[in-house]
Amino acid sequence: MGKRVLITGLGSFWGGRMAQTLEADRDVDHIIGLDVEGPKVPLERTEYVRADQSYSILARIVKATQIDTIVHTFLVVDSTHMSGRQLHETNVIGTMNLLAAAGAAESSVRHIIVKSSSLVYGSSMQDPAWFRETMQRTAPPVSRVERSLVEVESYLRDFAVDNPHVTVTLLRFANVLGTDIVTPISKALETGVAPAILGFDPLMQFVEEDDVIRSLHFAFDRQLQGVYNVAGDGRIPWSEVAHICGVRLVPMLPPVLTGLTAGVLSSLGLTDLPPELLDLLRYGRGIDNRKLKAAGFRYRWTSAGAIESFAQARRLRRSVGASRPAYTYERDVENFFRRSAAVVRRPAET
Repeated sequence: MGKRVLITGLGSFWGGRMAQTLEADRDVDHIIGLDVEGPKVPLERTEYVRADQSYSILARIVKATQIDTIVHTFLVVDSTHMSGRQLHETNVIGTMNLLAAAGAAESSVRHIIVKSSSLVYGSSMQDPAWFRETMQRTAPPVSRVERSLVEVESYLRDFAVDNPHVTVTLLRFANVLGTDIVTPISKALETGVAPAILGFDPLMQFVEEDDVIRSLHFAFDRQLQGVYNVAGDGRIPWSEVAHICGVRLVPMLPPVLTGLTAGVLSSLGLTDLPPELLDLLRYGRGIDNRKLKAAGFRYRWTSAGAIESFAQARRLRRSVGASRPAYTYERDVENFFRRSAAVVRRPAET
């Protein structure tokens, strides 16, 4: 029998892209996506179920559909998207409900893949040049995003110990750049003026958006167990990142009272830097990507390549505008394409 997969955060960038990838996988029979809003990319055989931010319905879905794999893509890593209470409910409570459903008596779940972030390592002057998966952060988490991710990972470790029959994969991603993804860093680079902290030029590491999806599918296909860093080779000075993207680096943030100044600039609409990004703009971060390579994964882009990919897409958008039309999920339309006998099916869909 083929795999039966549940994806959290179907309406997010990563949830939708992962669903598209799994739809092309002949070993996957059923795909169910949960989110508070519908998908933003066209999907052919993924079933969408509306859920609240805490995924309280997840246990019923798992039991009714006999899901064997859960891909948890919707851990929030950008605090500008929601309030602290919403962030905690989505990241912490949502993950707790997911693990409760997966660990319930007679649960059919045998594999959990969690998309996390290198934010769990933090960023400080005591950091090593490269964080390995076994290393701990050198300073306590300060931002609410980092605190929630650290808490989520602690629950995940406990779950893995208590449920040895379930394969648990945790992927920690470096800063993402690419042709379509929007992040605080990409938004800062899109403005034409890259913010910097006076006196600091940190070394930055990136992963290209397509390598993110490829690594998630690789973990799914290979049934990887454990924690893996995901990042392109090399680190690039922030000033060089700005140069490659054709934007001007402006040290608009002072080395003291940085957070306060960032808040004032945000209120004036000059920049929108979340707290979790400020330490990165001061100290940078590097994560060791060799463990995933040893498992057989091959990156298509280095850190510099990810920056170039983003810069090329930026130049194209400035010249010709958005390259892809916006997609709006409509349940009736999707049901027509999925179920109507009038729709001509390709061999992979029958």
